[in-house]
Amino acid sequence: MAHHNGPRKKTRYKFKKDLRERGLPPCTCVIQRFEVGDRVHIVCNPSVQKGMPHRRFHGLTGTILGQRGRAWMLTIRDGDADKIVIARPQHLKAQK
Repeated sequence: MAHHNGPRKKTRYKFKKDLRERGLPPCTCVIQRFEVGDRVHIVCNPSVQKGMPHRRFHGLTGTILGQRGRAWMLTIRDGDADKIVIARPQHLKAQK
């Protein structure tokens, strides 16, 4: 049997969209701007594969560290360690 351990394994329901949300996100989602220190939620958008963070960070909240190209660098507390996650703005939502 082949080895089936890709980066999107076990995401059948985690990355699923509602019926009326299917398709590409609006362009306002792509041009979001954040400031250093802002808190954002990581919600992976399955219709955009580029710049998607790892599935283990889906649903977590991080703090913006800076920008790297089109993507944003976040810091996330994972257990006892601080981790840096790089994600595009399609996969981020500002905390209210």
